[in-house]
Amino acid sequence: MGDPAGIGPEICARVLSRKETYELCRPVVVGDAKIMQKAANLLHLDLKIHAIHDVAEAVFAFGTADVYDLDRINESDFRWGEVQEQCGDAAFLYVRKAIDLAMQNQVDGTCTAPLNKEAIHLAGHNYDGHTEIYATFTGTKKYAMLLADGPLRVIHVSTHVSLREACDRCKKARIIEVTELMADACRQFGIGRPKIAVAGLNPHCSEHGLFGWEEEKEIIPAVEELKKRGFDVEGPIPPDSVFAKAKSGKYDGVVAQYHDQGHIPLKMMGFNWDPQTGRMLPQKGVNITLGLPIIRVSVDHGTAFDVAGKGVAADDALFSSVEYATKMALYRLGIQH
Repeated sequence: MGDPAGIGPEICARVLSRKETYELCRPVVVGDAKIMQKAANLLHLDLKIHAIHDVAEAVFAFGTADVYDLDRINESDFRWGEVQEQCGDAAFLYVRKAIDLAMQNQVDGTCTAPLNKEAIHLAGHNYDGHTEIYATFTGTKKYAMLLADGPLRVIHVSTHVSLREACDRCKKARIIEVTELMADACRQFGIGRPKIAVAGLNPHCSEHGLFGWEEEKEIIPAVEELKKRGFDVEGPIPPDSVFAKAKSGKYDGVVAQYHDQGHIPLKMMGFNWDPQTGRMLPQKGVNITLGLPIIRVSVDHGTAFDVAGKGVAADDALFSSVEYATKMALYRLGIQH
């Protein structure tokens, strides 16, 4: 459900009010039943909130939202759109429970609504975000973030580190690792033989060493090794052009060398501001954690405290997350899609 004070409950309620959600999967929300009820009331949805304490109790019926109720929120202290310790603690515990259910094979995959880093830290849970929580509680050492919006799919060699450290993390072994993860993910999405581009690190891919050495010493050897292993991969390709090519369908995925190199083109594509309303338009981008033993797909937006509780949050990204998670689950179950 994400942070209860954010837009997570609202977008969950909207997704569960879509008939097509139940045509895709059998959904259960891990969260607080009373907050989901508040969200349904806020949105004037004809949605029955069914509190459960075991997945076996779910009815999976359109018109009924099965909520695995952890009952962590004191309503008398609850307020939409504010950083609150109880909400940070609850959001963390929702994620832990979702991970446990997936690890126990009680669910086939997980989708996460946004949490607030300040709130979970206030509650004493010192993680950078969902990805690190999932890695910790699944015992995963090697993982990567994949962002997807329409035809553009981007995976990162490094993410939440300084730009200076990101340059140091541009290494052959890591480039090979994340390219393999990207190729496997594309196959889960139904792309039989994905074509993958590896971005350079330096301007113009260093112009044969004029602007840096990482291409010659790390990226080119990685690409050559990947080709030997049978991957359809090209690179290094100048980062100022590779994403435009991928957006147009030339590549099924791009390996970005650091956080902003990959995030900026994705958000330029998927995030649009409406000057008439003074709000962001709905976007469909998703964030997928690869390398985990379980499926985790997330919206690629935040808690939006500025609009939480106002009934205006769009559920496009969460519904896209459900679609991606369903494709991945069917692939892992050996079912054609």
